[in-house]
This record gives sequence, C-alpha cells and structure tokens, in this order.
Amino acid sequence: MADSWVNSAERIGADLHLELELSGPGGRRAALIRALREAVRSGRLVPGTRLPPYRSLAADLGIARNTVADAYAELVAEGWLTARQGSGTRVADRAEPLGAHARVPKKAPPRARGPRHDLRQGTPDASSFPRAAWLASYRRALNAAPNEVFGPGDPAGRAELRQALTEYLARARGVRTEPGRIVICSGFAHALRLLFGGFGGTGGGVLGGPLAVEAYGLAFHRELLAAAGVRTVPLPLDENGAQVEELSKERAVLLTPAHQFPTGGPLHPSRRSAVIDWARARGGVILEDDYDGEFRYDRKPVGAVQGLDPERVIHIGSVSKSLSPALRLGWIVLPERYVDAVLEAKGEREAWASVLDQLTLADFIVSGSYDRHVRRMRQRYRSRRDRLVAALAAHAPHIEVTGIAAGLHAVLRLPPGSEQATVRAARWQGLALDGLAEFRHPEAAVSTPDGPDAPDRPDGADAPDRPDGPDGLVVGYATPSEHAYGAALDALCAALPSG
Repeated sequence: MADSWVNSAERIGADLHLELELSGPGGRRAALIRALREAVRSGRLVPGTRLPPYRSLAADLGIARNTVADAYAELVAEGWLTARQGSGTRVADRAEPLGAHARVPKKAPPRARGPRHDLRQGTPDASSFPRAAWLASYRRALNAAPNEVFGPGDPAGRAELRQALTEYLARARGVRTEPGRIVICSGFAHALRLLFGGFGGTGGGVLGGPLAVEAYGLAFHRELLAAAGVRTVPLPLDENGAQVEELSKERAVLLTPAHQFPTGGPLHPSRRSAVIDWARARGGVILEDDYDGEFRYDRKPVGAVQGLDPERVIHIGSVSKSLSPALRLGWIVLPERYVDAVLEAKGEREAWASVLDQLTLADFIVSGSYDRHVRRMRQRYRSRRDRLVAALAAHAPHIEVTGIAAGLHAVLRLPPGSEQATVRAARWQGLALDGLAEFRHPEAAVSTPDGPDAPDRPDGADAPDRPDGPDGLVVGYATPSEHAYGAALDALCAALPSG
C-alpha cells in the first residue's frame, strides 16, 4: 500500500510530495525514513530545506507523533538532517544528491549584453514610476473592493475605471463619452486586434479594410494589421500632418492627430474638420491614437478629434507613455454602434487587463495622483528635451531638431544619405536609437514629413542602403534614467555626422 502527503508551501517554502510504501519492512517509521532519504538523495529536497514540525507531519499523514519524531531523530543521527533550537529540522548542507542520476546544476547561458545607452522612442523613464502613490491606491482599492471583484471580470472593464476615465478624458482631452461606451483593453495593439481581428489572419473584425494610415508610423502596427488581412494605404505627410484630402475609397483612417508619430506636430485644424466631413460623407470612421496626449511643452494642449464627432471617431489611449507599458492598461472610447461588437470580440470574461490593476488606476485617477504624476513628468521631460536641444546647439549646430513642442521624442534631420551610417556609428558608441526610415510605410511615395523645404537627395546617394525619403533619427529622450541621460547625449553627439 502506498500513501502520499503533499506539504503546503506555507510551512516549508516549497511543495513536498512523499510516497510512503507502508507494505515494506519496518512499518511506518521505516517507510517515512526511506521516503525522506530518497527525497534528499534525488535532489528534490535541497540542502537547507526546512521540514515541517513533526506534529504537523504526523497530523497530515495520520500517524503517531512519536513515529515522525523517531524518524527525524534517526536521519539527524545519520547526517541527512540537522535539528537546532529555533530553526527547526532542515536538510543537512552536506546531504548532496548521490548517484549517476543526480541533478547537476547547469550553468546559466550568458545574457546578451544590451546597449550602454538607450535613446529609443516608445517608453517612459522606468525609474520614475510612482511606486509609493501606486501602492497607496492599490491598498485603498483592495480594501474597498467588493467580493465579486475576485470572480470573472466584465469584458467592458470595471465600472469604477470607466467612470474615472469618462471624467478624466473629458477634462484633460476634450473627449465626449459615457462609461457605457468605454471598453478597457490591454493597450493599443490589443485595441487593433479587437477592431480588426488578427489572431486567425482572416480579418473579420469589427472593422474591415482597407485602412488609411499615415505614411510614417510603427511597423509593428502595420504588421499586426497585415496579419489580420487588412491592407493599409499610406497618406502623405507635410508640415500640417496627414494629407487627409487624399482619402478616397477607404472606410476607416488611423491618425495620430495630437502629435504625429514619429515626425511630430499636430494635425492642422482645417484637416481635422476635413477628416470629420469625410467620415460623415463616406459613412467612415476615424481611429484616433492618442498615445502621448498629456505631454505638451511649448504650445497649448490639443484636444481630441473625438470631441468634434463622438459617433465618427474611435478614441484609443493607454498608460504606456504616462505611467508604464508594464501595466498593460488601455481604453477604447467607441461610437455607440460599435460597443456590442467590440464586447463580443473581446469575449464573455475579462482575459486581458487585471481587475485589481483597473481598480488601482481608477483610484489613482480619482485621488489626483495621476494628474500630479503627469505634471511632474511633464516638467522632467521638458527639461530633458531642453538638454537635448542645448547639446545639439553646442556640439552639432548643423543638425536641425524638430517635433519638440510635445511628446517624448524628437526628430533630428540629417544630411541626405547619412542616416544608415549614423545609426551604425551610434551602435559603435553603444547607443541604441532608431532611424526615421524604420517608420516609413513601404508603399509610401517619396514625401516630405519634414516639410516642403527639406533638401533634395543627390542622385544615387546611398540608394542601395536606405529607402527613399528624408534622412533622420528618432531620439527618445524619455527612456534613460535621470543619471544616465547625460552620457547618452554625449554618445549621440559623438555619433552625429560632422557639419
């Protein structure tokens, strides 16, 4: 007869499974000794592991306390275990696994060395996450949470967070909505998957293609849409943003109107009105990626396009830039006609965004902690932007920096044909950053995201080495920690081409 006992992690710090062969010689005491020896010999009980008190083990196994106490005593005498007052019974340090089949620790593979300096766009300063304030909100949210919070989640998201977002977005971004028209998601990419599909590669989402997009944007988003069977059609850019007058047969358009990514600058007011008129005339819809709408420095805040016509605009935001991408929290503000379809696409239960994180964010917003954090980071990022501009003025005055009135990154214009060489020089300096060409739509015609006065490329200059388009660098000045920023700027200036 074989009996077994599984010990709780609370008692010894790890699960322990003992197979007791009670039919063997010596009865239960001998069976327990054999099982413990085998657990140590095989390496399942490593040196230093604390065993449960003999009273607890006896109760779990249903045997006499003296039987367990005698087994422990014999193993202590043999050197398998140690027993000290106040520290309990533990596996002896010298009780190493024996035999040819003993588990030998394997050497961990070496980690790939990352760059010494990081000026890539897309992430805020991780060291600035407001840990104390977030923890305080978490505790308040957890203490106030009703019991049903710990059951299956509502796919729309917690009502507390949707209410908090309704009020915050109206106040800070000019969004007109109500809690019932907000669906919580895990970020912008998740929002695209809900709207267009993307897991089966057959499309069939809430919206269909083709989808007009800005000529410059994240390749990851284009790849995600392509995986969903959605064709993207690039819109040219100029100093006033996307040329929405080029929209034709598309039924939807994806824009970054508050701060074009990555070239910078807001969508001109006349074009905001024009794209709303297009959506009304065509029965189309505008997807508004409001990825860093809180960070404005040298101009007045630009409100959301959604405020112009809530029934023609899907407004998408997240805390990836304002707090941290690790939180995986975002929101979709929907026209009423799309709410049910998005919820159906999401599923019957919340499977993406932690309900406790949702409650914490709701408290973080309502308590004013979110506003305080954004104001503090706005000042910090503005200071970093100013340091970048000053460093370029001092060490590379021939390099023009653009797109700096808002956001967390800047674009540095480079001499024609020099982008790829500059990116390689940056790597030699141990600096990670992105070239502007990385963000260009592969079907985009040669256009002017830098404006109509961008210099012409000499015939044949670097033609095999880069796609057609203006040369530049996208510099994310929010990414490094405060103490690492100065060295990153030095490496950047050292990599730039001379004037």
